[in-house]
Amino acid sequence: MTRRLLAPLVLGAASVLALAGCAGTSPSAGSTPGADGKVAVVASTDVYGSIAQDIGGDFVDVTSIITSPTQDPHEYEASAQDQLTLKGAQLVIENGAGYDSFMESLVEASGSTAEVLTAVEYNHDYPGSESHDDSSAAPSESADDHTHAEGDGHDHIEGFNEHVWYDPHTVEDLAKAIAEHLGELAPEHAADFTANADAFVQQIAGLEDSLGQIEAKDAGAKVFVTEPVPVYLIEAAGLVNATPNQFSESVEEGQDVPPATLLESLQLIDSGQIQVMIVNPQTGGAETTQVMDEAKSKNIPVLEFTETLPEGQTYLSWMQSNIAALSDALAA
Repeated sequence: MTRRLLAPLVLGAASVLALAGCAGTSPSAGSTPGADGKVAVVASTDVYGSIAQDIGGDFVDVTSIITSPTQDPHEYEASAQDQLTLKGAQLVIENGAGYDSFMESLVEASGSTAEVLTAVEYNHDYPGSESHDDSSAAPSESADDHTHAEGDGHDHIEGFNEHVWYDPHTVEDLAKAIAEHLGELAPEHAADFTANADAFVQQIAGLEDSLGQIEAKDAGAKVFVTEPVPVYLIEAAGLVNATPNQFSESVEEGQDVPPATLLESLQLIDSGQIQVMIVNPQTGGAETTQVMDEAKSKNIPVLEFTETLPEGQTYLSWMQSNIAALSDALAA
């Protein structure tokens, strides 16, 4: 898959969740501690690294493999240093569903015995997923069981939107699972991880409240997305993704948009039905630029939602910035 990268937009800063913690002690026996005895966590992207940091506080040492908006998870080629990083991990967090498939090779090549949490498995639309509550065991696997059979959470699944970090409910369930697994690795700090997760979930509830306010005012408003990255978020706000499927799928796959689909998209924008356009500035091409220009000519607000964290943001502040931008655009 070839994806074309564009310069990202850094969104405005928002309030950041502060989670307190004390000086860490060594994890449980049999594990390999990170820096200063902290639990060593490795995440595929800084999105999941930020979530893990909020849950782990001062008791974790988090390393994110992808931290730059110019690094595309679909195309990323892992390095020898990445392999060494994975080798020392006690907990690994990946997206799955083909989004960050480089993690599979890293885990296998490193010989890591870390537990692997796969975010897509916490999404209720994921094939074979079950509803997760406080009484259900969190789905996870050890690195030894990290096989690559079709449909195991790692291969791309046709029709499934793998960008699950834009789904607040998925992130809420993932945060609880991270706290649970960190508590197993460092039981002396289990209460801290649980408290941090509770605080994080409260902040997620705040995001959902903000989305509910959008839904109360603008339910049913049509949105055009150049790529399916933000679809979970706009659906949570009660908005409608009106984009022709072939357009967003082509952009995501790094392929040219078929001329008939491009014409359909331009006609849709010209019809006055679209109230907001959202683009992924990290991918795109001539067709993306064309629909953006057309939207701007019709005075349709154009927002940019990225796949990785803008500089200086946490997961929570970033999502709040996105939601605020969406609300402002609909009110324009």
